[in-house]
Amino acid sequence: MLAIRNRKQSISSVVRYKLIISLLLIFGITACGSNSTDSPKSVELIHVSFDATRELFDDMNKVFADEWLAKTGEEVLIRQSHGGSGKQARTVNDGLQADVVSLALSYDMDRVKSAGLIDPNWRTRMSSGPSPFTSTIVFLVREGNPKQIHDWNDLVKPGVSVITPNPKTSGGARWNYMGAWGYALQAFDQNEDKAKEFVTALYKNVPILGSGARDSMTTFLEQDIGDVLIAWESEALFATNEPGRHVEIVTPSISVSADPVMSVVDQVVDHKGTRAAAEAYMKFMYTEEGQTIAAQHYFRPQMQSVADKYADQFPKIKLFSLDDPAYGGWDKVQKKHFADGGIFDEIYQH
Repeated sequence: MLAIRNRKQSISSVVRYKLIISLLLIFGITACGSNSTDSPKSVELIHVSFDATRELFDDMNKVFADEWLAKTGEEVLIRQSHGGSGKQARTVNDGLQADVVSLALSYDMDRVKSAGLIDPNWRTRMSSGPSPFTSTIVFLVREGNPKQIHDWNDLVKPGVSVITPNPKTSGGARWNYMGAWGYALQAFDQNEDKAKEFVTALYKNVPILGSGARDSMTTFLEQDIGDVLIAWESEALFATNEPGRHVEIVTPSISVSADPVMSVVDQVVDHKGTRAAAEAYMKFMYTEEGQTIAAQHYFRPQMQSVADKYADQFPKIKLFSLDDPAYGGWDKVQKKHFADGGIFDEIYQH
């Protein structure tokens, strides 16, 4: 009897074991099927940009990623790279597989185009132009403005320490330089010799040239060096709205319209198969939501309805464009002022 009972228990155990195994296999197959069917696809984009856009694109990327997932079922991871505009352009040309590039100067984007990475018609890729948002150049001073800095001419006074990046590496620095140059041309009735003397005097008051806009911002705010920082308006507004910063913005009488540009890197997106996501990402910048995020990060939006909504945030200022006949566009400006042996080299070695 005992043997029969043991045999029955053994058979019962085998049956239970087989049943458990079967259930586990069924469950496992179902789970695998669920993962292969329901798990979202993914794509990774690399966005190479200039210094002053770190916080902007951090927020922009999160919102776009959520919308892209909801629309396509595809997860998108956007990796950012930031630095001086000229340096970033060289990095892309040297092989960094950027899907999208945002640079402070159209000249730097043309260098990427000349390397065969971007469509020659990159400027007309978007109907409203290659700049989804703009900015200008202003001054950041210590609380109370102890050196009484009100316009460009105050930057050449003895004893005024001016912080600005190096135009050889930073697009923002070239905008700063051209803001001063444009002011001087107006002040001295288009006399370029006088303008050169003025800008030479200004750079004599610069104790250190940072590699990029954010580097110079750190020098001014964190290291407490300098009486005035020449800066992107977006950077200056960001600093004054950050708790604990004892600084103020001074808007000069005239400044330059600073127009950063953006493009998909055609050769890269076609090679990686990321064109759809990269183009959608760039187009997002031009939507009302993208324009609103730009305005919230103190860049001047191109969409008029959003610009009107945030009009009180941006002071009215007389702006000039480097496309004006007096300057001839960035190609001419670059050769004249920033190429080796150009006016900046003469000024800084003076």
